Amino acid sequence: MIETLTLAPGGESLLYLITVVVALMVGSFLNVVIVRLPRQLQWHWHGKQAGEPTPPGIAGPASQCPVCGQPIRWRDNLPLVSFLILKGRCRSCEAAISVRYPLVEALCAVLSWAVVAVMGMQWPTLAALVFTWVLIALAFIDLEHFLLPDRLTLPLLAIGLGVNAANTFTDLISALVGAAAGYGVLWIVFHGFRILTGKEGMGQGDFKLLAALGAWLGWQLLDLVILLSAGTGAIIGITMLILQRQQRGQQIPFGPYLAGGGWLALLWGADLNRYYLVATGL
Repeated sequence: MIETLTLAPGGESLLYLITVVVALMVGSFLNVVIVRLPRQLQWHWHGKQAGEPTPPGIAGPASQCPVCGQPIRWRDNLPLVSFLILKGRCRSCEAAISVRYPLVEALCAVLSWAVVAVMGMQWPTLAALVFTWVLIALAFIDLEHFLLPDRLTLPLLAIGLGVNAANTFTDLISALVGAAAGYGVLWIVFHGFRILTGKEGMGQGDFKLLAALGAWLGWQLLDLVILLSAGTGAIIGITMLILQRQQRGQQIPFGPYLAGGGWLALLWGADLNRYYLVATGL
């Protein structure tokens, strides 16, 4: 049994403060990953052969304004704070800064706070934070590029198996079965949809992401993840059609819904499963 450490009086508030500050910095780094990783992959797939210049790496060089090319000073790169001080504009050319940057940072802080609030101070909390951060990066990359990179999904899968080798969130056998089942379920759906319609309904990155979620959660919670993901995706898709912000047949990235369903299942999966069984009378 994993023990949760008891904090001294006032320690809980300090823990939350540290969590939010660290998560804001992590969110700033995630923005770099979200911008630069797809560019690197596109260069490896197409630009390298065409002789295009090598895109920036994850670790460097320093960030710069995409409009004027001026390097962003350290004091203008403080998570969330700089966006508010600069009123969402570049200091040099006053071009608008994408709202995605503060959104990722704020979301990272809120979700990280929720993980610590639910799980307390124990080593699995650190694993859950890593899980959360990788899912945020995957969700936003998929939203912008319809891409779930192997460089993130496969390490996430491996870490999940490693974490559950110590029976952290589930036992190792359930994690292995969950990884295989997660990949297999969407593989079957993909090929069934392709046979029936002649179209591809999703990318193979979705298979690997659900496999990674299965490695973290075990096969027992995969049905809940799929239900949450498909239900949320359907509601948002129908709403977008009603509001005429999306054309019928237009592609919708499924990764963000899988990520959201997986995150909810990690923190509240047992409770949600219990409520579902009671509501359906099963």
